[in-house]
Amino acid sequence: MTKHDKPNLVYIFTDQQRADTMAAYGNNWIDTPNLNRLADSSFVFENAYVSAPICTPSRSTQMTGLWPHTNGCVKNNIPLSENVQTFAEFFPDDYHTAYYGKWHLGDEVIKRKGWDEWHSIEDQYRIWNTKPEHDEVLSDYHKWLVNLGYEPDKESRGNRVFSRPFTAKLSAEHTKATYLGDQVAAFIDREKHGPFAICINFLEPHPPYMGPTDDLYDPAEIPQSPVFMVNPPEDAAGMHRLMAEAQQSVASSQGPHQTGSEVLGRDMPPEESAAEGPASNTEQEYRRIQASYYGLVTLMDRAIGKILDAIDEAGITENTVVVFTSEHGDQMGDHNIFQKIVMYEQSVKVPCLVRVPWLENQPVPGRYSHIDTIPTLLDLMGIEIPGHLQGDSKAGRLREGKSLEDNDIFLDWNGRSVDQRFPLSELERMREIPHRCIVTGDGWKLNLSVGDQSELYNLNDDPYEHTNLYNDPAYSEKVLELALKIRNWQIETDDTALIPDVYPGTGYVTGMRLSR
Repeated sequence: MTKHDKPNLVYIFTDQQRADTMAAYGNNWIDTPNLNRLADSSFVFENAYVSAPICTPSRSTQMTGLWPHTNGCVKNNIPLSENVQTFAEFFPDDYHTAYYGKWHLGDEVIKRKGWDEWHSIEDQYRIWNTKPEHDEVLSDYHKWLVNLGYEPDKESRGNRVFSRPFTAKLSAEHTKATYLGDQVAAFIDREKHGPFAICINFLEPHPPYMGPTDDLYDPAEIPQSPVFMVNPPEDAAGMHRLMAEAQQSVASSQGPHQTGSEVLGRDMPPEESAAEGPASNTEQEYRRIQASYYGLVTLMDRAIGKILDAIDEAGITENTVVVFTSEHGDQMGDHNIFQKIVMYEQSVKVPCLVRVPWLENQPVPGRYSHIDTIPTLLDLMGIEIPGHLQGDSKAGRLREGKSLEDNDIFLDWNGRSVDQRFPLSELERMREIPHRCIVTGDGWKLNLSVGDQSELYNLNDDPYEHTNLYNDPAYSEKVLELALKIRNWQIETDDTALIPDVYPGTGYVTGMRLSR
């Protein structure tokens, strides 16, 4: 019986962290020593993709192993049905399972079935509680702050709570990141005799774009991409263009207190959305937001250092699988957009590290999707993979040192959230139109939509997605090839979202004759 017959799992994921925020992904200036040391002993997936570029749908895939259109969490703030199993329910009974951090899959502070332990940090989502009695329950982090003598600054459904801007401005030792790192370290010390499986979700570097590390980086020195503050081309998807236009017009005319809610949706109160984006449409302000964002990455990295140290100090490093990834990325001003919800690489690509102590680590080239994470981890840990999962284990490729360069990945987009306050803006209407996207192992990307402009990009020649080839007759065969792959994926996963019609064998997509 080998030591890793019943390995532990520490699954860490952050919120809104784009891939290029650490050394393993080419960032040589941001201070992330703990993520760097984890990467040095991990499989590093060079191109890892979420299932959808927004919170609830993306994390629903990470927690269930199902596509958002299968598990029902197709938009933000839709509670995960009790009939859908979560990751915790796939472990043998002798595993102690725990969830620490932000949940965002309904009833934030209420322990979900399957988890033996639940530690909450968010009171932001109380307005989506499913039962009145849940309004009386406040997060563990809230109680901790009250015990320290802090007074809540806002009212929510009959209780005083701490707003995100309030907690973001606290000293480093009282932030959510530091608190969560300390709590998880204590859990590891307590449960070190295992086996255990713990999932940890940090809010950082998700907005509000502010924190005790705001002054850590000089805004003027931050490197920029070729599409920084450059609008999407005129033939890009309408949702992409309108996001950029709204970001600029709101920042220019409305001021900081409406930026987040106007651009991303009206389901946030003004005090919460004030720090959701730039306060003015200037390069100086864009860079200031970037500096704060990268500071939050470093704040989170320090908390992860506490967790990695706790694993080492408990003497369980050789028997513990550690995962680090994120929920989605952030445009950070690329294509003149902040935050997420678009299909650009900065929003849909995230870091992904998997440390398996008994395997030789190496970079993993090619494309990888979060849909494959649960079956891959269960396979690596020697645990039976449930038959209903929609992803495939990549553990065999990791064991054999093989790449994922032939692996295609798919992306869901079903809209952001439902808002019944009318009139809806053009952006809000456009944002609710479904998109389906494929990124092939050899670097082609097709984003299909009925009601919006579809897009085709060659990521090898155009990594920043500034030349849409969809309407170019020279690439009609490529459009048909990739559209058929999306259609077949829809059939395999029972996805009923409308995409442009594909007529195999005829050379037609949406009634347009394709050159043969």
